[in-house]
Amino acid sequence: MRLLLVEDDERVAAALSAVLARHGFDVVHARGGEEALRRLLPDGAAPPFDVVLLDLGLPDIDGFEVCGRIRRLTSTPVIMVTARADVRSRVHGLNLGADDYVVKPYDTAELLARIHAVSRRTAPAAATAPAGAPGDPGADRAAGGETASARGAGAGELRLGALTIETDTRRVTVHGEAVPLTRKEFDLLALLAQRPGVVFRREQIISEVWRTNWEGTGRTLEVHIASLRSKLALPALIETVRGVGYRLVAPTG
Repeated sequence: MRLLLVEDDERVAAALSAVLARHGFDVVHARGGEEALRRLLPDGAAPPFDVVLLDLGLPDIDGFEVCGRIRRLTSTPVIMVTARADVRSRVHGLNLGADDYVVKPYDTAELLARIHAVSRRTAPAAATAPAGAPGDPGADRAAGGETASARGAGAGELRLGALTIETDTRRVTVHGEAVPLTRKEFDLLALLAQRPGVVFRREQIISEVWRTNWEGTGRTLEVHIASLRSKLALPALIETVRGVGYRLVAPTG
């Protein structure tokens, strides 16, 4: 797996590169945002990157800006690495198109697990069939095998009041206005939308959307729920069932 490490601290980059290399990664190190963006431009000579590991504290360009510019260049998964532990910063990064984040100081096993997780989610086979989409047997397992109740007029379309989810094109609109979502945000929303009113346990959501049972993903789920609520601007749409998980409540407007 080819990985672009964007990190200005030489000692941190050297140590992390050595660890990643031992786990089979082909690591390319960029020391700043501009260098990272240049390396991501396809030149026909080198294979594309599978993952970008992006430190936010860069000397030349703010990491958030780099993330946004990367997303305009390529769909390569981006994992932010940040010491900013507040939810607002994390949600901002996800809104810019990051696929995941890791808070410093981090455990190496956690970082490796997240890298492999985003790689699995963005594999070509997974890209055409988001978790919880029609025909995905995982959705039936998560919700106890019930029949989906939120169908639209056409195949691959779910309508819930003002909310429309097009699973084939991965497009979401609210009151007819397009709402840009990251891959994981869409997969999470599509999963919940299959069974409006049904409570999905946290473990079920993590298993279906993140394809892992690793407990450390729980905080990531919370951040993505917060991001969805902010983007969709439908406060009552996703309900937290304390101690259990989440469910989608169909809006009436």
